[in-house]
Amino acid sequence: MSNDKSAAQGFDNRIAFAETLIKLASSNPRIVAVASDSAGSSNLNAFKAAFPDRLVNVGIAEQDLVGVGAGLANAGLIPFICAASCFLTARAMEQIKVDIAYSNTPAILCGMSPGIAYGELGPTHHSIEDLAWLRVLPNITIAVPADAIETEHVVRWAAQANQPTFIRVSRHKVPLLPGTERKFRPGTAHTLAQGEDITIVALGTMVSAALEASKLLKTKGVSARVIHVTTLKPLDDDLIIKAARETGRIVTVEEASTIGGLGGAVAELLAQVHPTPMRMIGIPGIFAPTGNVDFLFERFGMTPEGIAETCLKF
Repeated sequence: MSNDKSAAQGFDNRIAFAETLIKLASSNPRIVAVASDSAGSSNLNAFKAAFPDRLVNVGIAEQDLVGVGAGLANAGLIPFICAASCFLTARAMEQIKVDIAYSNTPAILCGMSPGIAYGELGPTHHSIEDLAWLRVLPNITIAVPADAIETEHVVRWAAQANQPTFIRVSRHKVPLLPGTERKFRPGTAHTLAQGEDITIVALGTMVSAALEASKLLKTKGVSARVIHVTTLKPLDDDLIIKAARETGRIVTVEEASTIGGLGGAVAELLAQVHPTPMRMIGIPGIFAPTGNVDFLFERFGMTPEGIAETCLKF
């Protein structure tokens, strides 16, 4: 992952996810993977080849997927339960609620290709609601890695955390970020750029775009702070409140619905502690149209230029 050409083109976090899982499974026989006829799209074919008896494929049956994964966890194994995030979190919501969250079962839910990664397949395959649905459930840590290095760290942490976890594993390529080599800790966000005029709080694939937007804003005389959120739940309340007090304006950016996701979480926090003017960039409570990722990012202002424009108007 250190090669300059690859770094410029970006990395598919699913590859980092699968490579890390294989490394961990090589030294820990308790690690297993569970898939719903999705070994290919979850990038688990190499895992299957290496550990054919440790990949359980339940077929296209997401409720069974989560139920079987919870059973494996209760039997003492460490299951990584993998499926397209749109189907994992929608079809199996009751099982996630009861078998994982309510039962406090230490299983790892892996939402693959979330957000608008399946852009051309339309709203049925867009996974823009997953963060909002899961955030209301107690006990589940929600981790949204921003690049390949952080994906590896999150997977390693989840394998030994012994608690319910949801990892949102993005599909489209993102560049490596400064600072993601540091140790991952739930509830600890990081300031990637200092600024006094406005704060951009970003999650997952949008962190690199936010960082580029801050550079564009600097050429316009605007000093923009960038906060990289590593977990939506728990949120780093202290860092966000500090930024709100020091800059007076907050813009959130996420590849998800702004209702109930990062924007909602930050607004709920600040409304109770330090009311602050806000703008939210993401999918604004509608079904996104069918189109490729670049088209959709442009459409909803989720590019560096779009983020910078929102900040300037603000």
